Amino acid sequence: MSGKIRIAVLCSGGGTNLQALLNAEEAGLVPDGQIVLVASDNAGAFALARARRNGVKAVACDKKAYPDRTAREKAILALLQENNAELVVLAGFMTVLSEAFVKAYEGRIVNVHPALIPSFCGEGYYGLHVHEAVLQRGVKVTGATVHFVTEVCDGGPIIAQKAVEVKEGDTPETLQKRVMREAEWVILPEAVQKVCSDLRTKK
Repeated sequence: MSGKIRIAVLCSGGGTNLQALLNAEEAGLVPDGQIVLVASDNAGAFALARARRNGVKAVACDKKAYPDRTAREKAILALLQENNAELVVLAGFMTVLSEAFVKAYEGRIVNVHPALIPSFCGEGYYGLHVHEAVLQRGVKVTGATVHFVTEVCDGGPIIAQKAVEVKEGDTPETLQKRVMREAEWVILPEAVQKVCSDLRTKK
């Protein structure tokens, strides 16, 4: 087995899941991987500041600079290749990736989704919309899923899931926070470590 798996994290916003990964890496919980790049499609994303604060290279491929989605994807792909990224983690990345992008990193892109797939997933289910739908449906248990990314939105093989209780009086915001804290921030580092370990054995 050679060195650690080089991880690139793609974010669009605050980067709380990125922070969970950075914390896990610092605590030695991701021994087989190392975050080498954080890229965002939003130049104002706080995730970029989190990355720099932790000494990780941070680059924006902003929607303003690349209004065309295909051109933006190409720029991100070029970045991944320049930095020899071996695993791509989508952590609150709000652009659905094209089939060409997914094929370039087949079996090496993971995403965290704030619900228990196959419930509340697919087109239109992202961010607070997921938690709004959960509350409207009246389910008692929700959670988070880490899965491999395929050309089917939220349709790739599941790596890890964790259930979270929906409480009386929850709002989409309170539920979102609980799902992050109790599920996303727990299973994302665990799943990333598992995939890194598997990739290292295949090297």
